[in-house]
Formats: sequence, C-alpha cells, structure tokens
Amino acid sequence: MHDRSWEATGFQERAPYDPSIDLRTDFVMAYGLDDSTPERIARWREAGYRVHVMTGISWGQYQDYFEGRWDGHEHWDDAQTTADGKPILHGRSTDVPYVVPTIRFTEYLLEKLRPVIELGVEGVHLEEPEFWARGGYSESFKREWRAFYGEDWQPPHGSIEAYYRASRLKQHLLTRSLDRVTTVLRDDALQQGRDVRFYVPTHSLLNYTQWQIISPQSRLRTLPAVHGAIAQVWTGTARTQNVYAGRRAERTFETAYLEYGIAGDLTRGTDRTLWFLHDPIEDHAGRTWEDYRANYQRTLVASLLHPGVARFEVAPWPNRIFNRDYRREGSDERVPIPSDYATSYLVAMQTLRDMDQPVEHAQHGGARIAVALSDTAMFERWQPDTDSAGTHYDGLQNALTDEGRALLNFSGFYGLALPPLVDGQRVVPLQLEALLDSTDALEHTDVFVLSYEFQKPTSPAVHHALAGWVRAGGSLLYVGNESDPYHGIRDWWTGRYPTCVHHLAETLGLDLDTVDTTAPVRVGDGWVRFCRVDPASFTESPQAAAELLAILRELAGAAGHPWRSDGWLTVRRGPYLVGAVPAEAATSTRVDGTYLDLLDADLPIVRGRDVAPGELVWLRDLDYTAEPAQLLASAGRIRDWTAEETHVSFTCETPARVEAVTAVRLPRAPESVRVAGAPSSRWRYDEDAGVAWIRHDGDPAGTAVDISLQTIPAGAR
Repeated sequence: MHDRSWEATGFQERAPYDPSIDLRTDFVMAYGLDDSTPERIARWREAGYRVHVMTGISWGQYQDYFEGRWDGHEHWDDAQTTADGKPILHGRSTDVPYVVPTIRFTEYLLEKLRPVIELGVEGVHLEEPEFWARGGYSESFKREWRAFYGEDWQPPHGSIEAYYRASRLKQHLLTRSLDRVTTVLRDDALQQGRDVRFYVPTHSLLNYTQWQIISPQSRLRTLPAVHGAIAQVWTGTARTQNVYAGRRAERTFETAYLEYGIAGDLTRGTDRTLWFLHDPIEDHAGRTWEDYRANYQRTLVASLLHPGVARFEVAPWPNRIFNRDYRREGSDERVPIPSDYATSYLVAMQTLRDMDQPVEHAQHGGARIAVALSDTAMFERWQPDTDSAGTHYDGLQNALTDEGRALLNFSGFYGLALPPLVDGQRVVPLQLEALLDSTDALEHTDVFVLSYEFQKPTSPAVHHALAGWVRAGGSLLYVGNESDPYHGIRDWWTGRYPTCVHHLAETLGLDLDTVDTTAPVRVGDGWVRFCRVDPASFTESPQAAAELLAILRELAGAAGHPWRSDGWLTVRRGPYLVGAVPAEAATSTRVDGTYLDLLDADLPIVRGRDVAPGELVWLRDLDYTAEPAQLLASAGRIRDWTAEETHVSFTCETPARVEAVTAVRLPRAPESVRVAGAPSSRWRYDEDAGVAWIRHDGDPAGTAVDISLQTIPAGAR
C-alpha cells in the first residue's frame, strides 16, 4: 500500500485529537478557523498525520464579519436573501448565513486564512461554494448585478430569463472568490517557501442541480491555484428521491453511482487530485445503525465502480461515528456504533488505501454510454408555474409543493440515465463543458445522450466538438421537443436560430425540421438519432423506460456495439471484484471463484455467490497473485510486515475501543499467536484456504502481532 505522501485516505474533524477517532489514515483536515486551530493541527501532526485545514467558503463561523467586529461595519447585506427579505441560514443556526461572496467578504476570508499558512499545513480546503437558487435578493447581490450586467437588478423569479441570469451571476461570484483566495494564498505560501495546495470539497453537479443550489463545478477545472477537489457524495445526497418506471423512490446506489460519475469530471483529463467522500452516518440523526450501514455500503460500492479515482475521504466527522449514539432497528434506545459495523467500516476504510490497481471491466465489448449534464442545469431550477419564492430541498425536508416535488425529481436527466443503468449498462454522466477544454472528453464513450430540455450549451463550440466526434465514428442520441421555456432566453443562438438545438443539427449537416426521427442517421463514420420527446417522459412507466432502451440498443447496434441486458454492474480492480445489481433489475447474477467478503466484519470466505437485485459485493480474490504469506485485509493500518520461514509478524494500528480483525494468507497453520507480547486465543485458521484471522482490541499506537508457524516435517522439506 502507499505511504502517507500519496494521501490516499483522509478525514475531516472539528474535534481535537482523541484515540477513539484516530482512524490512521494518511491525512486529516482540521476543520474550522478559531483559537484552537493551531493546537489541533499540532496534535494531529504529532500523531503522524499529514495535516490540512478545511473551512467553508460560503458559510462558517464568520459572525465577526456580519456583526461588524472585523472592520467596524455590519455586513448582513452580504447574506444570501430570499424574496421575503429573510437571510438563508446554514442548518438550524440563527447567526450563520450563506454568504454573497463579495469582494469585501473575500478579503475578510483571506485575512482569516493567512495565519493558517504559517502553521505549515499541507493543504487548504475551501468547502461547498454554494449559492441557493432561491436567493438573489440582498442589496449586495443587487450591486453585483449592476456591476456584472451593466443594468438594474431584476427579481430572479420575475421571469425565466431573470432567473437564468441571476444563476449565472451566482456562479461567477463564487468562482471569482475562489480564484482570488487561492491565487493570493498560493502566492503568500510560495513567498514563505511553502508549497501549499488548495482544494474544493463540493457536492456533485447532479446533487446541486437537484437540490437547487448554484456552484462553480466546471469552473474548478480551470482555476490556476486549485489543485483538485473532494466529491462530497454520501447517503444524505444519494437518497434524494427520483422517478423510474413510474415510481418515485430512494435509489441510493443508483443515484450515488451517477453522482460519483459526474464528479469525476471535476478533474478528469487533468493532473489534479480528486477524492471520493463516503460517510458511514449522515446528517440526519434520526435513522438507525442498520439504515446507516446499508446505505453507506451502497455509496461505497457505487464509488468503487468508477476506477478512475483511487483516493477517498473516509469520513467527514469520525467523532459522530464513534462517540455518538443512534437507534437500533425496532428500538427507540440510542446506543454506540455496533461492534460489527465498526469493524466492517474500518476494514473498508483501510482497504480503500489499496485501490490504485489495474482495472478490468467485466462487460467486455458493451456500449459505453455517457449522459450529458451541464452547469446550466443549475440555472434552470425554477418554472413559472411554481411558487415565487422558489421551491427548495435541504436534504432533510420534502419539497414545499407538489409542483416543487416534481421539479425536485429532475426527471429530464434521470429519464435518460436510469433505464440503461438499471439494465446493466456502463452509464457515466459527462460534464458538457468538458468538451470545451479537453480533446479526449469523449474518448471512452460510444453513445452520447444529450438533451437541452433541462440545460443549455454555453457555447456553439460544444456542437463543433460533438460533430467532429460523431463524424469520427461516435453515436449521438438527442432527446427533446423544445418544450423547455428556457429555450427562449437571450443567449448566443438568439436571432439566428430558433433554439440551440437547430444549431446542433446544422453543425451535424442536418435540418432539424426534416431529419428522419424514426431511425439512426449516418453522419460521417458515426450515427445520430433525434428523438422528439420530453426526456422526462421516459420515467413515466416501465414501457417508457423500455422504449428508451430500444432506441439506445438500435443506435449502439448501428455502430456495431453489442448489448447485454443482465443488470450486472461490475469492475475488477486488481484483486478486488466490485459489483452490484440495481434493485429494479430483472435478473440476478452469479459470481464464481474464492474470495474474502470485505463487506462482512468477519471477512468470511466466499466460494461463489448469487447476487440478487438490490445486492452488492466487494470481494478480495484469493486466487489473484497469491503469495505464501500475504496480508489480505485488515481493520487496521498494517506496518512493519515481516514474513519468514518460521513466523509472520506485523503491527496493526486502529482506533481505540474497537475490535480489529486481520486476515492473512499463511504457508502453514499457526503453531501459536502472540498479541502485544502475550499468547492469544482470538484467532482461527482455514486449512483449505490457508487463511488465518487474528482479532484484538484497537490501539492507534499499534498492536504487535507475531504468528509462529508449524514446523515443516523433515520429510516434507
């Protein structure tokens, strides 16, 4: 496994160091800026971590700014504000508003962060640049509108165009603030001889669109002092309901899979770093341990099915995992984390450090499908038939109205993405803006699915890139009937083309009004199909989902790509087999071989398994590059591994107050096992598999394990 310099795994924590939350990852992000920050940084560093700092760029403990203690002037006009004049507050706070990132606030944040650079941190994380779609009514936002557009402010919900323009301005303000903070602090650090890196932890574009929040997203790829991002995808975002085959429901695995997929475009094609976030709890404190575990594993497996990322934030708040109580199923009593969940979680967390592996997709030859999603989808989250304040969702509450719930479903996108995903196809959302700055954005795509019924292209150059890809052999499916009212906004196509779709057709050498919409049309060496329906219609029934699949299958077949409908999503990453069958898939699948089950705290041996709809697996292949003595899996960070003819020894580092389990392959059965210098009986051995399991209590300082092997009989040498 990698050493800490690769920073494969990390977590964020506001609490001070404590052995119970010492997860033994590569780095820690000390959260928040206050008087305790220097001491917290020093203590985590003393424990062996590479230390970063994290703070919010759109909200935080910045009361001194709003209340006038920083510069003698109150700045409540810099709070994001709704149409009724109320500030938008973070969570259940009364004095932590979401911020309009003005120049003045940006300078305040720079001043707050400058002392952190002097503490010698490795990185600074500016998390969650967010502007709520229902905001845009504060006096500072009105001034920014005048500066940006050169005209008087318009109420964002006054018209479709005003809303779109307000959203574009919100993205600009967030991008400007991030650019200023990172470039200035980067320069400050270099002047001090320090190479400090800057990252942006952010929800996925899919989630922000669904929750009606504006964020920079594609802009992060081009900001010069931003070194990467954390994709904040977890149970709380992924269990947001959507509609498939006429049924509105939580689809945690499927939604997480799509969220992680689009988040990959934050850095794909660049040399920047991306971590995928997991959370074994979530912000909702009223659920059960069983619920947390089931949904955590769904997001975990969903992330591992995207092998382009091999770094992970393994927990946002370990203190709330190991030191808070939650309910068990069927009881109102609150209890600490169950022992088996703690051990299983730690096994997963440590195994994530080993995910930088050769990749093999099991769906050989199948069509690779990309579904386009643009920043501009965030700009279209209001319709004129909804309430004037803008319906919204905060991850904990339902939408305010039936119309808002329908808007929250975001069925235009899910109508295109869920049917092939449930069918078992390799579906990955693709950021439309990536076509503008990456020549290989479509390199791993066979069929590109596009609609402008919930988003718009930011530039005609998108269509030129698409047309070149199609003529070189790509297959494009466009779905839309121009029913979206945002087709009528003023933008680059206004005046020359009725809609942006007409320009797309022209760039492909086709006439939108006369093109054959009943079958794929040849364009160069590729194929194009225009489907003149609202993409949301494909969510209405099983028959509608099947109709989209038939269209996709025909288009893929025209290009010579086979199609296999088995509902099995899987990838091999070195010795690790990851797989899932979506809950609404039609069939089960069979996994053959001999494995360790990494999702089970006992790490049992699995000799073949049937995977039914709704089930998932993460298995360690025991036949992959087998060695006589080999570490297979552990709930602890293993160091000082030594394998000799007569014994195997290592040190296992785990948080305090948990049970550690380590599975090792051995050339012979153990004669005895010593743990922390004393004989231990907490071990077992499987003769057929040649695998031993050793258990002991956790200790972040490390527990020494020494396994004496049985003597080889003289005649067997």
